[in-house]
Amino acid sequence: MKRMPFVRPTEHYDLQIKDIDEQICALIKQRKEISNNNPGFPPFESISKWAENYELYEDFLKAVFGTLLSEEHFKPMVEPIDFRKHIAVLKSIEKDEFFYTLTSIRQYSNASVVTLNIDWDMTTELPANSHSHSFFELFIGEEYDSRMTNGGSSTGQACYNYVISPPLSDDPSGVILEFREYGKPFKNNETGNRIVFRL
Repeated sequence: MKRMPFVRPTEHYDLQIKDIDEQICALIKQRKEISNNNPGFPPFESISKWAENYELYEDFLKAVFGTLLSEEHFKPMVEPIDFRKHIAVLKSIEKDEFFYTLTSIRQYSNASVVTLNIDWDMTTELPANSHSHSFFELFIGEEYDSRMTNGGSSTGQACYNYVISPPLSDDPSGVILEFREYGKPFKNNETGNRIVFRL
């Protein structure tokens, strides 16, 4: 999702804590390395204990660890510029009650954009875990960064837009686009549902 620029909330800064703040940054880096950047979330019992030991609010610590868990969300985003062309894809997959389609790739000078469309029979009552509250993440390969920029759903239809950088080749033959479904944002609670398009 697109983010608003961060505005410094105050001009005040106590320089006496500058070294401590740098140590916090070093510890965050160390935490990422030790956990292979997959730390999970501390048990609430641990958070309660730390809050008591260090005279901090529990909800504050939960917010801190929640932010650390979603660091990838803050990675600088590529904004597509200089539209070049459409590349026809015209691929579809039917799975369970859902019909998934990719119609085209939009090529820009610095990125590619794909749209995943999902359709279903709006007269049929869907399970409670249907796509109305799902999040699909796109996986291509380590050489690409992909990010969902926006998405939404209505009765019988949903769509999600993804920015891929660097841009895909104008001949994307052989590229595999794998969409993984999650029950929560930031790649949490994977459902096991994977939709794979081979171009």
